[in-house]
Amino acid sequence: MLRPLAGLTIVEFEGIGPGPLAGRMLADHGAEVTAIVRPVKAAIGNPDAGASDDPLRRGKRIAALDLKRPEAIEAALELVASADALIEGNRPGVMERLGLGPAECAARNPRLVYGRMTGWGQDGPLAQTAGHDLNYVALTGVLSLIEREGASPIVPPTVLGDAGGALGLAFGIVSGVLSARATGKGCVVDASILDMVAALSGIALWARASGMLDGGRPSIFHDSPFYDAYLCADGRHVTIGSLEPQFYALLLDKLGLADVDPKTQYDMRQWPALKARFRALFLSRPSAEWRALLEGTDVCFAPVLNLAEAAAHPHNAARGLYRQGAGGALEAAEAPRFGPLDGAS
Repeated sequence: MLRPLAGLTIVEFEGIGPGPLAGRMLADHGAEVTAIVRPVKAAIGNPDAGASDDPLRRGKRIAALDLKRPEAIEAALELVASADALIEGNRPGVMERLGLGPAECAARNPRLVYGRMTGWGQDGPLAQTAGHDLNYVALTGVLSLIEREGASPIVPPTVLGDAGGALGLAFGIVSGVLSARATGKGCVVDASILDMVAALSGIALWARASGMLDGGRPSIFHDSPFYDAYLCADGRHVTIGSLEPQFYALLLDKLGLADVDPKTQYDMRQWPALKARFRALFLSRPSAEWRALLEGTDVCFAPVLNLAEAAAHPHNAARGLYRQGAGGALEAAEAPRFGPLDGAS
């Protein structure tokens, strides 16, 4: 696979979560990332896990520096002097107190792109407040889109907020480097998780403007029978997303619901009764039977898999979606993928 970021140099002041993930995304695509780490890494989760097994360090060079020591600060600034970009994920003001803020780095490297990864952003009333993925997603309003009557809203841990923030930071750094190479001037990238979750909700906001979300009438994504996860007889779930008329018509045919007129798909008055019928139907057979009937067709279907099952799924295996990392740990492959324009290998 092509490595389009070859030649890009990044200095990452290692934190937790989204900052290191952004650095790994850049390293996966060819950037030379040097992670400045504490001499003794604070373990998150499993205290027995070795630092060398950290999948977020994949493809990076490691420089252990104690930033409480003046000589370590100077060593860090020397790395920054020749870098294209920097990544840090501290609370606002921490890097400035260390003598590693944008002003000090700009004095060494005026073309530097200074990437700042935070939850709430560099300013605003909550800027100095602790938070995590779930909190940031909640404050954007996006978590409310997952609410169902009688159930608490929840999102997959770390995926939407933390990983969305990492993606935003990586995009911001590449954009900033392009600008710096054209203008000779660096910049600060304020990559707030809060901002990025809101930015990623663009399609949801379009759906809201179209009356499909966050309104006073039933939602296609919450109340319709043709967009939902259904429990099967074996306790597993499968998902249906037959939004378009041709896919819905195929779904009705596959389910043997000849008495349901596909032209009434968006008659919301029929949704409650039809959804109850769908639930009963899917609950009558194990998920393996529904997979045999629906997977690989245009009804817009997928089973709900755990991560190990997802890695073994034939489609994901064919694309190399997951792979074994250090110590046999499951890791996601780099994305997106790049290939030559002329199709040559």
